[in-house]
Amino acid sequence: MGLAAPLLLLLLAAAAGRAGAEVHSLRGSWRLRSGNGSVVLPGEVPGCVHTALHRRGLIQDPYYRFNDVMYRWISLDNWTYSRTFKSPFDIRKWQKVNLVFEGVDTVAQILINNITLGRTDNMFNRYSFDITSVIKEVNFVEVHFLSAVSYAAEQSRCHKAYSVPPACPPPVQKGECHANFIRKEQCSFSWDWGPSFPTQGIWKDVRIEAYNHCHLIYFSVTSLFVKSVQQWSLEIESIFDVVASKPLAGLVTVNIPKLQTQQTFSVKLQPGESSVVLLVNINKSSTVEAWWPNGHGKQTGYNMTTAFIMETGHQIEKFSKAYFRTVELVQEPIPGSPGLSFYFRINGRPIFIKGSNWIPADSFQDRVTYDTLWLLLKSAADANMNALRVWGGGVYEQDEFYDICDELGMMIWQDFMFACALYPTDQNYLDSVRAEVSHQVRRLKSHPSIILWSGNNENEAAIASNWFSIPYADRETYIKDYVMLYVKNIQEIVLAEDKSRPFIASSPTNGLESIKEGWISQNPYDTHYGDTHFYDYSSDCWNWTVYPKNRFASEYGFQSWPSFSTIEKVSSVDDWSYTSNFSLHRQHHEDGNDQMLQLVGHHFKLPQSTDPIKKFKDTIYLTQVMQAQCVKTETEFYRFSQSEIVKGEGHTMGALYWQLNDIWQAPSWASLGSKPSLFASITTARWLHNPVGNQSTAEIEEYGGKWKLLHYFAQNFFAPLLPVAYEDKGVLYIYGVSDLHVDHKLTLRVVVHTWSSLEPVCTLAKDDVMVKAQSAVPIYKESINDLLERCRNCTRKSCVVTFWLVGESGLQSPRNHHFLSSPKDAVGLEKAQLSASVSQRDDIYIFALQTTAIAPFVSLDVGSIKGRFSDNGFLMTEKKKVVVFYPWEPTSAEELEKSLTLTSLLDVA
Repeated sequence: MGLAAPLLLLLLAAAAGRAGAEVHSLRGSWRLRSGNGSVVLPGEVPGCVHTALHRRGLIQDPYYRFNDVMYRWISLDNWTYSRTFKSPFDIRKWQKVNLVFEGVDTVAQILINNITLGRTDNMFNRYSFDITSVIKEVNFVEVHFLSAVSYAAEQSRCHKAYSVPPACPPPVQKGECHANFIRKEQCSFSWDWGPSFPTQGIWKDVRIEAYNHCHLIYFSVTSLFVKSVQQWSLEIESIFDVVASKPLAGLVTVNIPKLQTQQTFSVKLQPGESSVVLLVNINKSSTVEAWWPNGHGKQTGYNMTTAFIMETGHQIEKFSKAYFRTVELVQEPIPGSPGLSFYFRINGRPIFIKGSNWIPADSFQDRVTYDTLWLLLKSAADANMNALRVWGGGVYEQDEFYDICDELGMMIWQDFMFACALYPTDQNYLDSVRAEVSHQVRRLKSHPSIILWSGNNENEAAIASNWFSIPYADRETYIKDYVMLYVKNIQEIVLAEDKSRPFIASSPTNGLESIKEGWISQNPYDTHYGDTHFYDYSSDCWNWTVYPKNRFASEYGFQSWPSFSTIEKVSSVDDWSYTSNFSLHRQHHEDGNDQMLQLVGHHFKLPQSTDPIKKFKDTIYLTQVMQAQCVKTETEFYRFSQSEIVKGEGHTMGALYWQLNDIWQAPSWASLGSKPSLFASITTARWLHNPVGNQSTAEIEEYGGKWKLLHYFAQNFFAPLLPVAYEDKGVLYIYGVSDLHVDHKLTLRVVVHTWSSLEPVCTLAKDDVMVKAQSAVPIYKESINDLLERCRNCTRKSCVVTFWLVGESGLQSPRNHHFLSSPKDAVGLEKAQLSASVSQRDDIYIFALQTTAIAPFVSLDVGSIKGRFSDNGFLMTEKKKVVVFYPWEPTSAEELEKSLTLTSLLDVA
């Protein structure tokens, strides 16, 4: 395994003081010009044309009012980025010099000193150009972009054999056509929750790399646990560019001090791209702490040093983190149920997946800062989520995104970037995709947070359900293309590059059953297999019987409007009505605004105020209440279905609602609002970790992420311990749902109030309720008639039920509620007088609330002051309640009190 010690000493001596490479970044100010040269301005790199134009004041905020349509011309022009740079080092000293682009968006010709180096056509690829023979003392580099819109149209025109649908998005999305013909963020051509901004720009780092002998391009660490010997190992893969003309020998030493593990290997690098795979066995006398998902344990990582010392005297040292976790996707028969299970086992433990779906945080990726990511991901973790699905119509996220997920224990279901479309499979396209997949897997596979690769979003379903009205005779062509792309290319590369985690071809899919049926199953939404996506806007969403009792719910949800303070910043007074042109323009989902009102109307009276702005605000509030209550009902249904099989269905082991975050300020399925202003914040995250004195709020830019009522509800419906109620044939059932690792003997409290009094009509405490670890078990059953009789003076319309679980040493579930009738039919409900006093305690603020009557869906809103409450949207059944506000920026008790709006259901006029 190792070379003799004297040789190691010789190599160490030779390597001392010999740096492996020189790297010089070309970030910063470039020159940007339009196609005909009429517009010339400085453009930041990384960046894009839109942000450059806005930064110079040449356009307004692209998100303001109707600017997405007004600024179409930007994406239709062909822009050029250029700059001059002095050679940062003595060129003659280096055998190879490369110009490296981490990300080019998207179609461009790259020139240096008027010599064409090559072309780019894939936003998700990394491009490296050899400039050894053309670099001079002073250099002029140019990136000539071609409009992504024109390029996609041209590629589609050239594909003459058969059409590849869909041609264009629905008109309501106001988008561009043929997104499937360009390897670019698919939603940048518009989506049903986002605008069309097909950007152009150098969206990631660009640099000069110079080296001799060899250069490390990719480095990854994945863990595996060998059951037979009960030992952890690490697979370390290093990919080099070897300049030498003959093989290069050397030594590699891997050291993990905390695990008393050090191993030295002799290696031989072959000329060209050379891969070295090392297997390091962890010292068995060391205790390894595994990486666990949020809520299930710690996220331990170990510092690791990998030192390469080559015979040429060349030394490369790599510092990284080693994480230990295993993941299995379990698909096996279930007693009493046709089909197969579909759940994840992490470190040998089945985990119920709780979370949401992630979309790009901004149309302009250069504005997505570490702080934006931290705030959104921390909000997910704070709402008891343990997983997010990075959806396939966006981008493979930046390294920091996955670093934060590793830190927070946020598991990632990672789609490849193909969504809601069929795709071409000509050789050029496949070559580009192969490079993309290989690059992304190599870049990302070290992250323990990523637990699954998934080939695409909804493309199996698109063929199976014939979304694009393909004649039956042509179906085989498209199935062949599907298998060619996702199986023979993407899956093949993923399995070759990464054996440490599972791969599925699509979502939704029937998993192993889809494979058996030739990769396109008859019904990918079958509840007995795989995962499902489910949307229904016409039924009553409080009725749990409309939801599929599936194995894994990877998409489901309802729309709402963002808070008024979010909308206000991108609109004018004329826009502030639910039926304004602006409100219609912002809604990209067909009939979305009407569907929301219809869903609201099932259980609430619609706003009737004669004051148009009050009516708009009331409607926004009701859409948020409706969304929160609908997603709560559906998620609780999935959680209580995890341990049971009813009529052959059940064992649901995942609930990922659509969607976590917003890309702009508009009605959507999101539970977190978008970033209202164009430029990212001061270091929010750092302020969160280390709050500063009374900095004026003017110094702090907007950074969005405002919690809608749904996100507050998620904090409760994803709680590790939760009682869930539902009615079936006149009987009230309560289940105890637990993600905890041990059984608990608890007390269930059930309290009934009449709407007209803060004094309970009756309370029941059921002791010694056994709630089993990581399961959902029935703990209470009573017919509604018996309940109403037991609690005298109660009818369905005059009473409401609240309930919670209490255990020893402070263990307690959130309070849950069950409505016996629609709130719009409630008898005895009076308008509550709500008041609050605000005081400061260290870095947080205490809101002491008081009410004169029972108040459903109490909402606290402090306008555009950034932060979140400990609870919101709750049913207030006691006279007093304390809510904590966690600020994300400096503020004061006075400012909070001045900005506070308190709303409950009867404030809607």
